[in-house]
Amino acid sequence: MIKELTTTLLAIALAGFQFTYAQNDEGFIYGKVTTVDDDVYEGPLRWGKEEAYWTDMFNAGKRDNENVEYLSRDEVDELQRHNNRHESWGFIGHFDFDWDNDFKHQFSCQFGELKSILVSGRERLEVELLNGIQVELEGDGYNDVGAKIRVIDKELGEVELRWSRIDKIEFLPTPNKLNDKFGEPLYGTVETRSGSFTGFVQWDHDERVSKDELDGDTRDGDISLEFGKIKSIERDGSGSSVVLNSGREMYLRGSNDVDYDNRGVIVTTDFGRVDIEWREFRKVTFSKAPNSGKAYSSFKNQNELMGTVKTEDGDVYKGRLIYDLDEAYDFEVLQGKDDDEIEYIIPFRNIQNILPRGYGDSEVKLRNGQILRLEDGQDVSEENTGILVFPDKKDPIYIQWRDVEEIVFN
Repeated sequence: MIKELTTTLLAIALAGFQFTYAQNDEGFIYGKVTTVDDDVYEGPLRWGKEEAYWTDMFNAGKRDNENVEYLSRDEVDELQRHNNRHESWGFIGHFDFDWDNDFKHQFSCQFGELKSILVSGRERLEVELLNGIQVELEGDGYNDVGAKIRVIDKELGEVELRWSRIDKIEFLPTPNKLNDKFGEPLYGTVETRSGSFTGFVQWDHDERVSKDELDGDTRDGDISLEFGKIKSIERDGSGSSVVLNSGREMYLRGSNDVDYDNRGVIVTTDFGRVDIEWREFRKVTFSKAPNSGKAYSSFKNQNELMGTVKTEDGDVYKGRLIYDLDEAYDFEVLQGKDDDEIEYIIPFRNIQNILPRGYGDSEVKLRNGQILRLEDGQDVSEENTGILVFPDKKDPIYIQWRDVEEIVFN
């Protein structure tokens, strides 16, 4: 009886230990970098001082838009006139149409969707997705192209590689536990004027891990604090009130980390990312992350966009979709802002349906049941260049955004 009781207590203790040991490292980007001289570095990767997680966004410019070829000359001309009107109203448009280069779009996906990056020049590269799709991209002003890549090599420790020295980056599953890493995840709850968001935190679009530092001036001099020592940051006048884990409090100012020059706070949630402008930010309270984020294995399924488009005239079209003459896969993202200027960046796989609501915005219903009213972006307003529907693998039907009543994704 004593032996059985001891065994039971031991099992309970071990179960408790396993439960509390929730932290793992599988959410950090990991891979192998091969240089132009065939030198190889393998380990956790970080794009400069920024992207470090599989859920972080990789951004570049698409070299062309082959989907325009499905449009007739009249449809292209009308779309061009539509864009020119937006240009005259202050929106981004294109005055001179070039069949090969106009109507280009941004390429955005989470790092976890990538299998490899092949560097073919200072501003040119080819990415391969996990489903085997290859996309030719260019820098086009996006700092993910041309960035210095930091690798914590298994043997050498941290190495910083210039983009011009890189031939190929191959992404690999991250070990459950890393011997060395850039830091622990920043996780917590961010309060805004209209609500709060809990998830992985990016401060000032930059700092992402516990070893990153918050800079500011105190009344006694400059200071740099590791985020791992910080319990909370609250916007306060022309600076911020900071509370450390020890309970110590201080007021910081004079740095873009703590004043109105802050570029915003991003929170990665279960449905996507929210980008909160400083004027909307109120407070962040950090807490221990339940894990390091989605593992590389979580991104293995990448599918074409499929769904139904209902028009204002009552027509219904079903099949493969190309949204905004651009997004064709469920890993691509929709972007838009709510009334409080909080920007949402949501993979299409997490969206159930979209209903345009007049000229400037749309109602977006997520698969988790949440409903968002989004505006101020090409994906959700009259700037949208329209939908292509491929019914039964036939030639596509082009539907202008103004004619769309609802889009329902499979």
